[in-house]
Amino acid sequence: MNKHQFTSRRSFLKTLGVAAAGAPFITGCMTPRPRSNVLRHASFGASNMAWADLDHIASCPNVELVAVCDVDLSKTKEVREKYPKARIYQDWRELLEKERDNIDSVNVSTPDHMHAPIGVSAMQLGKHLYGQKPLAHDLYEVRRMTEIAAKTGVVTQMGIQVHSSSQYRRAVRVIRDCVVGKIKEVHTWSNKTWGDPSSRPDRIDPVPAGFDWNLWLGVCAERNFIGDGYYHPENWRKRLDFGTGTFGDMGCHIYDPVFNALQLSAPLSIRSEGPAPNEWNWAIDSKIHYIFGGTRYTAEKTLPVTWYDGAQKPPDEIAAQLSVKRLPDQGSVFIGTDGFVLLPHVGRPQLYPLDKFKGYVLPEIEAEDHWQQFVSACLGKGKTSASFDYAGPLTEAVLLGDVASRFPQTTLKWNTARQEFDLAVANHFVRRTYRNGWSVKGLS
Repeated sequence: MNKHQFTSRRSFLKTLGVAAAGAPFITGCMTPRPRSNVLRHASFGASNMAWADLDHIASCPNVELVAVCDVDLSKTKEVREKYPKARIYQDWRELLEKERDNIDSVNVSTPDHMHAPIGVSAMQLGKHLYGQKPLAHDLYEVRRMTEIAAKTGVVTQMGIQVHSSSQYRRAVRVIRDCVVGKIKEVHTWSNKTWGDPSSRPDRIDPVPAGFDWNLWLGVCAERNFIGDGYYHPENWRKRLDFGTGTFGDMGCHIYDPVFNALQLSAPLSIRSEGPAPNEWNWAIDSKIHYIFGGTRYTAEKTLPVTWYDGAQKPPDEIAAQLSVKRLPDQGSVFIGTDGFVLLPHVGRPQLYPLDKFKGYVLPEIEAEDHWQQFVSACLGKGKTSASFDYAGPLTEAVLLGDVASRFPQTTLKWNTARQEFDLAVANHFVRRTYRNGWSVKGLS
């Protein structure tokens, strides 16, 4: 840890009334400040998805972008050019310390492993939170974020922007209207390959200028920096400690209309029939079977839902039943008692068989702006549609699949109230240990 980082952290702890070197960052919950006509916002992350989030939010009426933090200062160029008044930080703790009285809301759009530490710290300071998907890296973190959001009363929204699209909203309406009858099973998939079957390179590369590797590691164990994009800026998604693989990345999007339309809760069991991750990286070509409890929208007392990624695809007979040559690269098929709904990811829902639904007209449902919805709610106007009371259980369901992938050909039963599997060794992956000096109150 360099001198600047140590000073910033020590100052932050002192400001919060914490003396011990290993003490938590936040000492207690704070009530959200009274809402005003201007939302003062800060972003954790400056490029890629973080840029999309901060720019969408800052472009909404009555929003002032106060500060932006990124561990890689070379990624802040676009922010500096478009938002020259925004103050730039490299250490997220320093931003919260110095700007805590100047901001009302934040977006956390960092790699997955820092979603919970930053998000929990912000919420406990009373800051409204737009948190990127997946909500956090681990099941325990997700549960705590959901609980802390409820306790503090802050406005929350998970960054599953397709949730607010007309396509997904239409699909939810069609399913809930039982247009294809009660749902018997669902198949959902992505062709992305956020995994890596190879070993970690055995080398040490120089850290680029302006990039703080220690801050990027955050709560994760120390290790050598590897360049050529192995970790930064985006291949971290493939690495066990930092990302959540294809399923964690895309599952929160693609499972969303399934979870939402059918009003699902925690799954009863999960079984992986794909390869296990290696020591460092998530696997590719996953196939994960879920059994959910039935709801008023399902045909039976339980509902099977299967996820596929990479080269894995739903059975060929599904495409044959729909009379289509091939399924879209990403999406879902709802198999009902009276027909099928094919929902391409970010695409228009399609009903089959075509001759049966030839005269059916999809309901007219307008898209909503996911970021504006968050801003409006922060200013006391309306509610968010992907608040953590919804997004938390959704993310937990997805991350259960990641845990199951570590135990191929094993059916895991899940006790959601106790956050426990029936397989003792699987419980080691419910909650990780943060490295020394990086404890966060509410997560430690």
